[in-house]
Amino acid sequence: MKLEDLKKIREKTEKDMHLRDGKARIKIIVGMGTSGIAAGARETLKVFLNEIEKRDLSDIIVSQSGERGLSSHEPIVTVLEEGKPDIVYGNVTAENARKIISEHIVNGNPVSEFVLEVKE
Repeated sequence: MKLEDLKKIREKTEKDMHLRDGKARIKIIVGMGTSGIAAGARETLKVFLNEIEKRDLSDIIVSQSGERGLSSHEPIVTVLEEGKPDIVYGNVTAENARKIISEHIVNGNPVSEFVLEVKE
């Protein structure tokens, strides 16, 4: 492996770590408990990270949480946005995650068809 390859890997890892840590205007939390993982939460998490990177979105963090007790609605995703109510989404497949990024994160319109709860 060349030094340039190692530098590229390091830069990508640092960028990925920034998406998972620190302060941001928007925080996306993907439920990664046992039932969430069984329902496809790993793929959902991956789609969020990939879409954020692909669209070059900044000031957004993606993190993980444990079980929420809503196994029939897994994967569960919560979007926390400064100055706005928290939105809890259910049944967030990879395709639904793409829609949440394009509609909610980019355009500011929560995707009502997947909303389980709005926390004021």
